[in-house]
Amino acid sequence: MTHDTKTPKPRQRNAVATRDRILKIASKEFAAHGYDGARIDAIVARCKISKNLVYHYFDSKEALFIEVMERAYGAMRERQNELALTGEDPVRDMRELVEKTVQHFIDQPEFHQLLSTENLHKAVHIRKSKVISEMFNPLRTALSTILESGKQKGVFRRDADWVDLYVSISGLGSYFITNRYTLSYVLDVDLGAADRQQSRLRHASDMVISYLCDRSAEAA
Repeated sequence: MTHDTKTPKPRQRNAVATRDRILKIASKEFAAHGYDGARIDAIVARCKISKNLVYHYFDSKEALFIEVMERAYGAMRERQNELALTGEDPVRDMRELVEKTVQHFIDQPEFHQLLSTENLHKAVHIRKSKVISEMFNPLRTALSTILESGKQKGVFRRDADWVDLYVSISGLGSYFITNRYTLSYVLDVDLGAADRQQSRLRHASDMVISYLCDRSAEAA
């Protein structure tokens, strides 16, 4: 009797695990030292593998960095997939989207460091990715859909633009993380404290909803 089911070979499983470990450690290296400062030798040492093995999976340092960025954007997409949008209440939907986005920023501080180094390079690396734009599309669609729903129901101001809105959400959710050490010192607070982070979640969503529901500003 023959069986059609094939069991994955141990070597294949090990290859996936090794590749995943390289990406995780490379992400930390790029986040800590930037693209220019990151060293393949440091990644190799922390992975405890040979340099040849790194170049077996990734053609170059740039190729490795692009996949690190794809992994980072992929994590954001996974958080977006957690959204439970009903379409019936645009205010509730928008609050959830804002809070999920800000929570992701809180949970993934390395993401901001990776974005910082990529902005220094004017997005030259992610432009070479074939998947990052597609990863961002669900968030763009969700945001524009909720915004349009709120406009149609007469809840949100009609002059609101989804691009401006996303930039504002990103600013509200990321600035207190990227500048948490200097701000914590000059403001004499611990912006990394759990209660402060929860307060920031509510504040960010309140700010966005206050703007969107301010219909009095439409005439102006």
